[in-house]
Amino acid sequence: MGEKEDVNIENIELELLLQAIFLQYGYDFREYSRAHVKRRVKHRVAQEGLRSISELQNEILHRPEVFDRLVRDLSINVTEMFRNPDFYKSVRKKVIPVLKTYPYLKIWHAGCATGEEVFSFAILLHEEGLLERTQIYATDFNPYVIEQARKGIFPIRYIKEYTANYQKAGGRESFSDYYHANDEWVIFNKNLSKNMIFAEHNLVTDGVFAEVNMIVCRNVLIYFNRELQNKVLHLLHESLVTGGFLALGTKESLMFSSDEKKYKVIDAKQKIFKKKYE
Repeated sequence: MGEKEDVNIENIELELLLQAIFLQYGYDFREYSRAHVKRRVKHRVAQEGLRSISELQNEILHRPEVFDRLVRDLSINVTEMFRNPDFYKSVRKKVIPVLKTYPYLKIWHAGCATGEEVFSFAILLHEEGLLERTQIYATDFNPYVIEQARKGIFPIRYIKEYTANYQKAGGRESFSDYYHANDEWVIFNKNLSKNMIFAEHNLVTDGVFAEVNMIVCRNVLIYFNRELQNKVLHLLHESLVTGGFLALGTKESLMFSSDEKKYKVIDAKQKIFKKKYE
């Protein structure tokens, strides 16, 4: 059998696996980027010592613990504190002045992964005098990363990079004031998380989460195909109050979306948009 036939069979196996996951567990990865899903599935096949995606399908249908490991692989957990510092500088300059005009705020981090950006945002809000009157919702479909995020504990090996990001992002204090550390971990101050609510929410299968003043959904859409991106963008639009802000990742776009004209561009480079008054 040639290489092309092998690839075709592998693609068929992948489609059947995703259908099986949806039917058995209700998680829908069928409209995720095929390159991303295939890479992560083949990683799990190798880790489990299996020979094919079909063997993995059999395993996940009969052994939920194998499915749990696959879900962790498929979850998008590439994140860091104050990732893309210029984004935070832009938020300080162009979004915060508007948010300060509201007596009470709700901000939704959709696809929050392990929470590094949620705590980054809490620090920014604290320094801008907004944290006390802000309810922060942090959601992800993966219960394991939600549990990690809730703790606000991160490996100390990244702290030098995080500190540099914080300073580049316009941080106003000493970053070390926000956490205490031991040999392995940094534990962020509890006052940062007192207004945070962590919850499971699946952007693919769940509906509008809440009416919020700002949504931060960065570097999530890049893992979806175009049709699913459009669907999720519409969900985010429906979740924003009029005049609310949407923040996407720098490689993501609204330009193809059916909701594109319903937004005003606040910062084209940092992908910050404002929902228009209709």
